[in-house]
Amino acid sequence: MAAAVAAEKERTAGGGEPESRSLSVNEKVKYASLIVLVLQNASVILCIRYVRTTPGNKFFSTSAVVMVELVKLCTCLLLLLGQKRGNVKDLAIYLYDSLIIQRMDTFKMAVPALIYTLQNNLQFVAISNLPAATFQVTYQFKILTTAVFSVLMLKKSLSRLQWASLLVLFVGIAIVQVTQEAGAGSLADRAPGQNYWVGLLAVVVSCNSSGFAGVYFERILKGSSTSVWLRNVQLGMFGTLLGLAAMWSKDGTAVAERGFFHAYTPMVWCVVANQAFGGLLVAVVVKYADNILKGFAASFSIVLSTVASVYLLDFHVDLHFALGAGLVIGAVYMYSLPKGAPPALSLPVGCQEQPNSCSTKLVAR
Repeated sequence: MAAAVAAEKERTAGGGEPESRSLSVNEKVKYASLIVLVLQNASVILCIRYVRTTPGNKFFSTSAVVMVELVKLCTCLLLLLGQKRGNVKDLAIYLYDSLIIQRMDTFKMAVPALIYTLQNNLQFVAISNLPAATFQVTYQFKILTTAVFSVLMLKKSLSRLQWASLLVLFVGIAIVQVTQEAGAGSLADRAPGQNYWVGLLAVVVSCNSSGFAGVYFERILKGSSTSVWLRNVQLGMFGTLLGLAAMWSKDGTAVAERGFFHAYTPMVWCVVANQAFGGLLVAVVVKYADNILKGFAASFSIVLSTVASVYLLDFHVDLHFALGAGLVIGAVYMYSLPKGAPPALSLPVGCQEQPNSCSTKLVAR
């Protein structure tokens, strides 16, 4: 026993610094990824709002959706190539086995790909017709739809606090919507040719599709050992094909006449890169962050986009909007709070030897 204690002290003394340094690096990655997520969530909405309301030729939003999928697909292929240490032959064999030989598993991703393609197109419609800050607040409705689908499809249980937060969330969004249509704030920010109710319908449908697709994707991930990057390759393949089909059905004639990249400006390319980057950033946040910090990120995104809209897009914040947005921010934070006491940072005695016998769940850093 004395020898074991001495060995433990020696291990702690000798390895304490690297372990603390490792934890410090994880903490830095966690907070850095969340800060970037806040900036990405706010900036992509503001950029889309800007390019869709600026006078002049308009790019085809359907072509932008296709480009986003292509960028994500190429990025994930490069990441998989990095995992294969740059060996193209090994990557080709891996993709052939995963995508062709196991094609029934691949076809499972057609469902979320179809829904995500619909969602991405609807986001362009919504942001083109709603003020950026109003869209950011209303889009938090996806928390409610995701929670409902999680209960129905994954049999998850929600705490009383979470159910209460969903009620507060709904009330906050309702206050914003009821006052924005008739208020001076929405009229001041609205450009010619926009329809508030079209934008509202688009964001509601987008939130419902987002909730279902997210839960369906989570169910597939938990039911297999396939890597996240390969799943994103599968999503990108179907998403690109479905995006092309949607583009030709909606804008096929115009695209044939004016070209796929019609009216693509540097700002449009920024929107494409930003959306693609945001889709991949989620994987980093899920790995290193917890629900509380993700709730903070969503809340800060609302605040940041609202402030930026006031100074950049002449958006006017009235008392009702501030009240509704405040309720939404509070609800997002309430929903992200843990159900019980926070988990321990180290395994209890006896779990080091037999971790499977220990019921304690540790949060991944």
